Amino acid sequence: MEEDICILISDLSGYTALTETHGAVSAADLIDKYIAIVEDCIVGDSHLKERIGDELMIVSTTSDALLATATNILNTTSQEHNFLQVHGGLHYGKLLKRRDSYFGSAINLTSRIAAKASPGTFWCSEEFVQSLSDKSVSNLKSMGKHSFKNITGFVELYELRSENINSVFIDSVCRMLILDTNQAIKHPTRDDIFFCSSNCLDIYLRNQLTNHEVN
Repeated sequence: MEEDICILISDLSGYTALTETHGAVSAADLIDKYIAIVEDCIVGDSHLKERIGDELMIVSTTSDALLATATNILNTTSQEHNFLQVHGGLHYGKLLKRRDSYFGSAINLTSRIAAKASPGTFWCSEEFVQSLSDKSVSNLKSMGKHSFKNITGFVELYELRSENINSVFIDSVCRMLILDTNQAIKHPTRDDIFFCSSNCLDIYLRNQLTNHEVN
């Protein structure tokens, strides 16, 4: 039997770049930290349902609990030095539960909404917003109507942003957050570019040299 479920799909922005730059061990360590952060951010009956790579699916029977969980994840990850920004989607719809797994088009739509979201944001469907008990406390910004493959009509989307999205530096090579510039590697000539390690700085300078030679 189908039931109404609130769904959050959360990805790490730049996970592929980090893996290629720092290797599988660092990537696995980051995933472990990511899961620990998410578990500490859980509100109400929200729970981590599954993980595929850096994609986590969290579900809840109430949108209020899931929105609070999503807000905690955004704000907590954005305050982690040498971590990655998250992005994702929130939706509310009917799913079939069978043998402890969920099935239904609502999961596919949530995944597509997540793909639209910018780093440091979660995008929410109109259905999710309408299911909130108090819409005035959500502080969601309308992102207009969007179309999705195999979805009839347009979907109104809303953005939930991290409190710290505009107050950090980002390593342009591995995409890690640089919160403490005293612990970072500074660009040799620019005051607005920092790196998590000398390796990332070396890669950046080599890429700059290669681009210059090509041009």
